[in-house]
Amino acid sequence: MTDGPVLRVMFYVQHLLGIGHLMRARRIALALHANGIHVTLVTGGLPVAGFESSGVDQIALPPLAVSDGNFSALVDGEGVPVDEAYKDNRRARLLEVFGRIRPDIVMLEAFPFGRRQLRFELLPLIEAIQASEPKPLLVTSIRDVLQRRSKAGRDEETADTVNSYFDKVLVHGDPNFTPLEETFPLADAIADKIAYTGLVCGPVPKLSSESYSVVVSAGGGAVGSDLLNASIEAAALLPQIESWCVIAGPYLPRHEYEALANHAPANVTVERFRADFTSLLATTELSISQAGYNTVSDVLQAQCRALLVPFSSHGETEQADRAVRLQQLGLATVVPDDLLMDKRSSGQKLASIISTSMATESAKQSITIDCDGANGTASVLQSLIRPKGMNT
Repeated sequence: MTDGPVLRVMFYVQHLLGIGHLMRARRIALALHANGIHVTLVTGGLPVAGFESSGVDQIALPPLAVSDGNFSALVDGEGVPVDEAYKDNRRARLLEVFGRIRPDIVMLEAFPFGRRQLRFELLPLIEAIQASEPKPLLVTSIRDVLQRRSKAGRDEETADTVNSYFDKVLVHGDPNFTPLEETFPLADAIADKIAYTGLVCGPVPKLSSESYSVVVSAGGGAVGSDLLNASIEAAALLPQIESWCVIAGPYLPRHEYEALANHAPANVTVERFRADFTSLLATTELSISQAGYNTVSDVLQAQCRALLVPFSSHGETEQADRAVRLQQLGLATVVPDDLLMDKRSSGQKLASIISTSMATESAKQSITIDCDGANGTASVLQSLIRPKGMNT
């Protein structure tokens, strides 16, 4: 970094169900810090151990989550539905943080493309930004694949909000892999605001000292119990596959985790969390997972054979769209999550699919995908400020 003012970024992220949003935000925040940017990461989800980031100021709002995957029902850290007083407290805290740190750029993760449940605090924050002097830039930070909107007028409302208040839309993806217009039909209406950063991936993994034939992961674990249980049953039916690592995730309820560990056959190691997850993928013969952004990014980095079981309950489309795209490129096999609904047969069905997949030669990536989206984000933010005289 050269001499001059330090660019200050306030980055708001709210994880409601899994840990994917927080993981991506952490990777971005660390890259911003490494590029000489002062970052205040404002989080609002349930606390997750191990996500502290050296050099990054982190402020936790009173926690919010969703109940049983239902994104319209907000609950607090104890699972109790939130009331207006709770929302008022969060809103006041968020506005206090903004007023105190006086950022050059405010980056909102997902909004207005998602997180409509948080309008009670985000719209007042945008109003505060508009009234500030000097006024900070406002950008949104979104995944490459968005949740499809079924309600009439919702995409138009999003585009109008972007054009009215936002200076940039940072798409954390590569248009060669998934262009935004595939899941946001009005991309042309905001075309001058869009900047692709590349996929926000972790570093290219080093080979792990441990090696498993199959690695099963369920992200945060909040909605992964069916996949985890079916995998345990499949492992019992496939004793010829000598080593499995099943990673349950920090949000899988304790009694379910203990049941997994108690029922695991001898060829299965059950873990809560693995910090070396990407390194495990680099040496495995098969990854079995849902199709969240971070897991897919890790699979692409590791270039391993993959079975994807996208989460699609409560009308969710994002994971299914991403999984289908990988299957189209020959980089994964998609298993519909309704295959896991019948618990009497899900393990046997999954075992059959695993056997077929492991007997098939693993495909290689046919296109080059930009996986340096964290540093790409820093470059875009710095370019936004430079015309105003900021030198970073």
